Amino acid sequence: MTESIQEEDMTARASDDEGKNRKNGLYREVSPELAENMKQGWADTERRDLEPLPQTAHTARRRAEVSARFPGELLVIPAGIPKVRANDTNYPFRPSSDYVYLTGDQSQDAVLVLEPGDGGGHQAVAYLRPRSDRENGEFWLDYHGELWDGRRNSLTENEQFLGLPCRDVRTLPERLGEATGPIRLLRGYDAGVEAALNDKVTAERDTEFRVALSEMRLVKDEFEISELRFACEATARGFEDVVRILGTDTPTLERAIEGTFFMRARIDGNDVGYASVCAAGEHATTLHWVRNDGEARPGDLLLLDAGVETRTLYTADVTRTLPVDGRFTPLQRKVYDAVYAAQEAGIAAVKPGAAYRDFHDAAQRVLAEHLVAWGLLGDRSVDEVVELGLYRRWTLAGTGHMIGLDVHDCAKARTEMYVDGTLHPGMMLTVEPGMYFQPDDLTVPEELRGIGVRIEDDILVTEDGNENLSAHLPRTADEVEAWMARLRG
Repeated sequence: MTESIQEEDMTARASDDEGKNRKNGLYREVSPELAENMKQGWADTERRDLEPLPQTAHTARRRAEVSARFPGELLVIPAGIPKVRANDTNYPFRPSSDYVYLTGDQSQDAVLVLEPGDGGGHQAVAYLRPRSDRENGEFWLDYHGELWDGRRNSLTENEQFLGLPCRDVRTLPERLGEATGPIRLLRGYDAGVEAALNDKVTAERDTEFRVALSEMRLVKDEFEISELRFACEATARGFEDVVRILGTDTPTLERAIEGTFFMRARIDGNDVGYASVCAAGEHATTLHWVRNDGEARPGDLLLLDAGVETRTLYTADVTRTLPVDGRFTPLQRKVYDAVYAAQEAGIAAVKPGAAYRDFHDAAQRVLAEHLVAWGLLGDRSVDEVVELGLYRRWTLAGTGHMIGLDVHDCAKARTEMYVDGTLHPGMMLTVEPGMYFQPDDLTVPEELRGIGVRIEDDILVTEDGNENLSAHLPRTADEVEAWMARLRG
């Protein structure tokens, strides 16, 4: 929540912070003539007759669902505030996913409030930053005025975009101060809002609220599925971009791979949905390798785990393991084929009515079968290996997770609704088995050490089974080799 902007003298505002004004190119003193000059000569840029955001009907329905779950309660959902990167610079702002889910808006400092009505239901109000005031000089003397940070929508414009009443966020502290009765707050995004409600909310009730919002997002609507489909298509283009820069005779920097994919994410979408894993050689055995400071050398495998986030903030999450020079060695292919067989089994288990854990169990059993067949677990049977979890030394992670506005979507949902729940049409999840043989693992043959393989796709549960939304990218070893050769022309 933003601090209230005081109606103060322009000269005092300009003199408030010498270093900040120096950075902005302002003198410490503002002459009355300059102050008067800056008030005048600006065109009317108000936009009228704007079309609502494409998801407006969906956000209205989602708010109605929240309203029905919490009758008679004041509900407060902040977008969040910018986070400091270093000193006076911030990370690019990304609003809370629940705020986006319920509004479609991406404004910083914004807060959605659902006001309980006397006759039932709620009135939704978005509290937002208005246009910068030009009369008092805010737009150019404030370090975050529109002259510095860019034009903001007016409250009237946002009402047309979002399809709900919009008010000045500077009036919110007064409204929250007057609030009585039961209140629920989405915590962790705006310290100012939390302070204003400190003695009016409880951790238990707010946790229940956060869980309910997370569980609402388990099943995706038509708009969300469309966005995730586009995210997968854009991600496929990013993988193609990477293949085109991989050197067949010389190393390629992991940072160059990361930057190449990032450029596609910025062109086709908003950003990457998470830190890209561009893991070559033995780095592929580290599941969260995001340092990306090594080299992809011919003869190595490149494990690329990356996803484009759309401009409405839905993200794909896809992994392919690629032979840098375009051809798998026999040993690399052996491991790759085992992971592919596991993924096939996992995908086949994704269907409505199935237990969520079924796809994980199916994929992990296939991996265990291969590890036993390769003699890595002595004379133990597959059933014994699965029961004892011995295969996990080399498979490490679970086989997937929900995706959507967050790469690990619906993370606060109850266990019985998620990992111990049942799959329903409209759910979106990843299927991503892998094998990882650490370079210092003396329990495996030396030739396996340093090999890491993962294959990951984004799977939509449909009425009669599933659809692989990332099927634009090849998965079998033969298809991968042919695809890479075609792209390199």
